[in-house]
Amino acid sequence: MDIKLSTKEFRHLLDLVYVGNWILNSTRGNDRFEEYDDLQEKFFTIAAQNGLPELAQNYYGHIFPSQAYEEGGIHDAIADYEDAVFFDILAEELARRDMTEEHLNPDDLTELTARMDSYMDEFEINGIDNISLNI
Repeated sequence: MDIKLSTKEFRHLLDLVYVGNWILNSTRGNDRFEEYDDLQEKFFTIAAQNGLPELAQNYYGHIFPSQAYEEGGIHDAIADYEDAVFFDILAEELARRDMTEEHLNPDDLTELTARMDSYMDEFEINGIDNISLNI
């Protein structure tokens, strides 16, 4: 298969491969999806061979994203995504908990959305500063 990409397009594709592999494998420990690691290695090898050697490094015979690549902002983008997902999930879980405690139908999307929006407004202003746990 031949795919024609500009250097800029390939660089963006490299980011997508890295982020995708991060999402799939970063929390799996030794139970990684190796086929995604292998594909990422293939793409970073291509980068190193095609004018982007600063993005890849050889480590024990395998090609990995370089430290410069990993510190170049990709993890900031991942962190932004993780923050957004965290607050979305937290808002929904808290809204569903409240509705269950108040004996409201948690499938009432209008009520659920309104409550989620209230939590999201709070999180936008204060983050998690006003969250407390009663253990």
